[in-house]
Amino acid sequence: MKIQYIQVAIPVPMRQLFTYQVPVDLQTPTIRIGERVIVPFGSREVVGIVLSTEQQSDIPDNKLKAIKSRITDSFHFDSALLSFLKRCADYYHHPIGDVLKQALPVLLRQIKQPDISLPARWRCTTQIVDLDSLQKKARKQFEIYSLVNKHQSITWAELRTLGFTKSQLTALETKKLVEQYQSQAIKYQWQEPALNEENKLQLSLEQAIIVTAIKENNHEFSCHLVDGITGSGKTEVYLQAMEEILAANKQVLVLVPEIGLTPQTLNRFEQRFNVPICLHHSGLNDSERLQTWLEAQRGSAAIIIGTRSAIFTPLHQLGLIIVDEEHDGSFKQQDSFRYHARDIAILRARQLNIPIILGSATPSLETLQNALSGKYFYHQLLNRAGQSNIAKIELIDVAQQQMQYGLSEHLKGAIDETLTKGEQVLIFLNRRGYAPAITCQTCQWIADCLRCNKPYTLHQGQQLLICHHCGSQKRIPLQCPSCNSTDIQAMGQGTEQLEQRIEELFPDYSTVRIDRDSTRKKGALTKLLQEITHNKHQILIGTQMLAKGHHFPNVTLVALLDVDGALFSFDFRAAEHMAQLLVQVAGRAGRESKQGKVLVQTNFPEHPLLQDLVHNGYGHFAQYALTERKQAYLPPFGFQALFRAEANYPSYPDKFLRALTATAYNGCDLIGPVPAAMEKRAGKYRYHLIVQAKSRKYLHQAVWQLLQTIPKNEWQNKVRWSVDIDPIDLNW
Repeated sequence: MKIQYIQVAIPVPMRQLFTYQVPVDLQTPTIRIGERVIVPFGSREVVGIVLSTEQQSDIPDNKLKAIKSRITDSFHFDSALLSFLKRCADYYHHPIGDVLKQALPVLLRQIKQPDISLPARWRCTTQIVDLDSLQKKARKQFEIYSLVNKHQSITWAELRTLGFTKSQLTALETKKLVEQYQSQAIKYQWQEPALNEENKLQLSLEQAIIVTAIKENNHEFSCHLVDGITGSGKTEVYLQAMEEILAANKQVLVLVPEIGLTPQTLNRFEQRFNVPICLHHSGLNDSERLQTWLEAQRGSAAIIIGTRSAIFTPLHQLGLIIVDEEHDGSFKQQDSFRYHARDIAILRARQLNIPIILGSATPSLETLQNALSGKYFYHQLLNRAGQSNIAKIELIDVAQQQMQYGLSEHLKGAIDETLTKGEQVLIFLNRRGYAPAITCQTCQWIADCLRCNKPYTLHQGQQLLICHHCGSQKRIPLQCPSCNSTDIQAMGQGTEQLEQRIEELFPDYSTVRIDRDSTRKKGALTKLLQEITHNKHQILIGTQMLAKGHHFPNVTLVALLDVDGALFSFDFRAAEHMAQLLVQVAGRAGRESKQGKVLVQTNFPEHPLLQDLVHNGYGHFAQYALTERKQAYLPPFGFQALFRAEANYPSYPDKFLRALTATAYNGCDLIGPVPAAMEKRAGKYRYHLIVQAKSRKYLHQAVWQLLQTIPKNEWQNKVRWSVDIDPIDLNW
């Protein structure tokens, strides 16, 4: 046998494939495209992906290395998934090796191969149980037992996501009411008990029309935008659209923007379908994410619920993709491979010729324009489900008001009135920590992070100053380093301080804070959300984590304390993001039969954006914003790419990007280079160059040409650079 040659994608930031020899003793069985091999690369060994096989090579044999070994398991990239990933790499102009790395679970990228046996599952034993007694003595154990009894095959990862603890499960095991067993690799098959009819809701006319339209296109590519106001029953549309897909033994992929929405989504799906459901998000460990990947590939998972990276899950029988809260910026990866999960989900649906549903109460302008132009099916839900009504938004002019702890007298009165009625209040402040800065009252010194030239945020509970940009930390100084004064005070207010002040104002009510600091521990967020649902807390304080899709039945008052920052931003998307945030937060109020109210504190109540949202709603604002974008040839009527460069000295990224502008590019405008909005971050100076075009074709041609010039750029080795296609945040 002759020596065989293969082209291998290596997980490094290099835009090329690497040729290796395959020794005779490793050529059997035949090497497959998409297979993983262990190859030498420099002084180390790495796992690469085979992308082509050849019988000869233009490179002399004495200059080629041989592969070390083949990974002989059954898990490789099939042709459909590999084709999809190649198209993603081409569109985002990103090295294919790094794209494939992102698509593989961490444990499958390692030289040492993991245990790929199926995960342990839980089922009920034949032991007779007194359910009434169990429910009275141990309610959580009763809930676990009921859940396991209904499904008879559930993993610990699912139970943990739903808010249960290991000790609760172990207690049931000790009582011999549940047992662990090793599941078999059985392909998912629909059975009659798979659908829980008792949990199926009666659709409204609006919902029924949408479900029918989706089902009529089940066997071909179609993109459906479900533009439904908050609380209008979008999830019920998803569930009923899924029935026919699951009944045909096909799989469904559901993407959510944040892991905080996973327990809520899982709970709704568990109640409706008795089918295997797998989870994929950052709250799981590497082993649990690998098990989801394997079960999806084996076909034993019917529904996969995950955050953005779940779009790369191998699904041989995928029949439907759902992207919930499609407008959310969390779907955009902001480092390394900068893909947008919503956009490549549409690409994957088109490739597989299957339908995809995009759901949102505040659709992104790109998606809305595609729907209005007829590229997508456009469905609207204009009425809330059940008897709930849309909460009314009221603007509070705080410019001339006396404030206490950041609260106006009008707002304090509304909070007191709501609490007296036994209802809950949600206070939104998108600034975590105790205070955004500390300052010396004597000489006005401010504690700045020298690596970012931005103030440290005070975290009183941790007794630390933390930079929210680079993560650096330092102890709170006892005296001013500039004048030695001890009169150092907090400046501004964050959620931690607001929680403390609210407890002082309303001591008879329980207050809970939900932000990244209070939910760091595993399961903490799920536990807090359950406590809120059970009315254990009356006042909820939080950041954007509370704004996204959560259902709080007893919240009737929502207060937004500080929305003015986005009204005067340089970013052309700031108004869109602020409008989406305001509408989403407002949507948490009055989701049941009780009337909700939304109070927005602002120094600029007459601002056109706020007035438009209050009086005309998000739809009218979006139409006006689209008209502005069209006049300026901004997305979605123009197309952008952003070249970023950073270095230890400000002149390096400037000169690197300036060298790229030396050539004119057909149909494109080059804007910059200019310093980033936050010029210095983590000790690096950052510059931007925007490529803007009226057509996607011209944009990609220009980006490709720019990339060809970089190897000849004399500054390329002195900077770290990247390219971002369709950027959504110019601050990064």
